[in-house]
Amino acid sequence: MYLLNRVFSRMIRDGDLRVIDHLGVEHRYGKPSDTIAPATMRLTTAATARALAFSLPLGASEGFMDGRLVMERGDINDLVNLVTYNVRWSRDNPVRFALWRQAAFAGWLGQFNQAARAKRNVAHHYDLSDRLYDLFLDKDRQYSCAYYTDPGNTLEQAQADKLAHIAAKLDLKPGQKVLDIGCGWGGLALYLNRVAEVHVTGVTLSEEQLKVARERAAAAGVSDQVKFELIDYRALTGPYDRIVSVGMFEHVGLPQYRTYFDKIHALLADDGVALVHTIARADGPGATDPFTVKYIFPGGYAPALSQIVPAVEKAWLWITDIEILRLHYALTLEDWYRRCVAHKAEIVALYDERFYRMWLFYLAAATAAFRNDGHMNVQVQLTKRRDALPLTRDYMAAAEQRYRALG
Repeated sequence: MYLLNRVFSRMIRDGDLRVIDHLGVEHRYGKPSDTIAPATMRLTTAATARALAFSLPLGASEGFMDGRLVMERGDINDLVNLVTYNVRWSRDNPVRFALWRQAAFAGWLGQFNQAARAKRNVAHHYDLSDRLYDLFLDKDRQYSCAYYTDPGNTLEQAQADKLAHIAAKLDLKPGQKVLDIGCGWGGLALYLNRVAEVHVTGVTLSEEQLKVARERAAAAGVSDQVKFELIDYRALTGPYDRIVSVGMFEHVGLPQYRTYFDKIHALLADDGVALVHTIARADGPGATDPFTVKYIFPGGYAPALSQIVPAVEKAWLWITDIEILRLHYALTLEDWYRRCVAHKAEIVALYDERFYRMWLFYLAAATAAFRNDGHMNVQVQLTKRRDALPLTRDYMAAAEQRYRALG
């Protein structure tokens, strides 16, 4: 407990954190706050305290998963929020940079996403039980940042608004060929076909997602217009009038950025438009934390814009629009977290208590990244020609209003 006490004594200033060690002794850190919920955790072994001191993200996550870190006051979301608030993004926070260095090496090693490894990485997360995703996602099963025109909107409304927002930026015309890279369970592809009368090809590396997407297209009677394939984007041939990719770029890996955008250029028609929706960093290049690399998204990395733009430039693509979504993913993740808590019994029945606690920790940590750290979402619109889109952004608002009216 000696090492952890030193860490928390330096780190925790805001919020009431209490740690009960394996001998039953209570240690207090910080001060009560009107805005930060208090948290008390009990550590059942001395080794757990040491693990937290040496690697807070991995030590806390594995301790919570294994039942060696037990919440006595508040839940794991309160604990993660309190701790990360104290190491929040700030140019004057030395503790934050010390923790980043712990994660850097593990994050760097996970970036080499060759095709075979990319498929294994996708299967690790997305080939879980369909029932799990049904328990916490919206009815359309959108597993990416929603778009909250009002923070009080339901998850279903926010995800529907996200689809309209993306469709509007594609400047769609009936009959166009659209490619959806990383199509998930097919919701976006089916939506684009329905509201804009376009033909869509969706590609994924998840066999479970492919099965569901094809079933949905068949049920809607549009299998001849919306097709789904199990194929790596690097193996595709074009051209396509429009390319969209939502929540997939985080899995590309830094060494593959040039390949990715070169492929976008090769697949895109001369007057085509592409839109990439991805998690990004406002605070510059970083590293994926070791918990996420080990348990959730092996090979995953949220880049800084300064890492994306050079690859776009070298691919001879125009950046025609960038939008920053600052808090939308925090709101999305909070909705997912609440739904998982409400469906604890079903998730435990599908897997076990350890998996349930792992999933809660994942959602809590991700929420904190968007509330307290430098994470954000970006939508980057790309073309090969500077005159491929109207001169002003007015067309986006008009199209978005039209798509929302269609429901």
